[in-house]
Amino acid sequence: MMQTEGKTAFVFAGGGSLGAIQVGMLQVLLSAGLQPDFVIGTSVGAINAGYFAGAPNAEGVERLGQIWTGLRRSDVFPLTFASAFGLLGNRGHFVDSSGLRRLIENNLAYPRLEDAAIPVHVTASDVQGMPVLLSKGPALDAILASAAIPGIFPPVRIDDRSLMDGAIAANTPIRVAEDLGASRIVVLPTGYACAVQEPPKGVIARTLHAITLLIAWQLIRDLDRVPNEIDVFVVPTLCPLTVSPYDFSASHQLMQSAADSTRKWLDSGGLSRRWRPGQLHAHSH
Repeated sequence: MMQTEGKTAFVFAGGGSLGAIQVGMLQVLLSAGLQPDFVIGTSVGAINAGYFAGAPNAEGVERLGQIWTGLRRSDVFPLTFASAFGLLGNRGHFVDSSGLRRLIENNLAYPRLEDAAIPVHVTASDVQGMPVLLSKGPALDAILASAAIPGIFPPVRIDDRSLMDGAIAANTPIRVAEDLGASRIVVLPTGYACAVQEPPKGVIARTLHAITLLIAWQLIRDLDRVPNEIDVFVVPTLCPLTVSPYDFSASHQLMQSAADSTRKWLDSGGLSRRWRPGQLHAHSH
């Protein structure tokens, strides 16, 4: 394993229901003795990072896995009769975020970001699409804002600003990790459904699929810009993958597959090989 001075950051990307993949990655990374000094998350990655920051140990990750296994689509996207007319009226969004808010609130161990067991930072976007870093203040609002997919969920008001999903600005905030002093960055991506043959059915499913594609391209772009003096490692994504980011029924399978993949990556010296341009590329099956 490459030894570096300075701080180690875990960066959690977004990806809807594919966030379950990050749980499998965490299980293996912790068992290998890798512990971050701080974490950064965006969108569903903010939810995982937020929970992990409150219980940054094997027991906490095990509990996070149980939450994902018991999660149902209706817990996050409670579609109702009113949802069908959400965009046609004055709401401007399809889904009431009360279900997602309740999910986060019921499982978050601290009230404010600065109260977490390890430092946690959450990225969101403002209405101009500029990135906003949230490192203190009400944790629930910060995480909910980072996960507020435009058009799907309503924006969240924080300090007189309307904030929404961090994927709009910078889904994998690698530069933020640099600015916060990380000399080693471990990226936990979720990937995307690279093996699907047809567009997902439904507005929300298609929106989430499009966002995961955006995330993949942003990740490549951000990694290409990392200075040589910073060691960056990208935990491999699952490939081929057919699971939609709107499908919450495959969480257990995704966690197991990600754990197996991460274990093989570590055993083959994954943390001794810095990320190199060309490792990630757009592809189809």
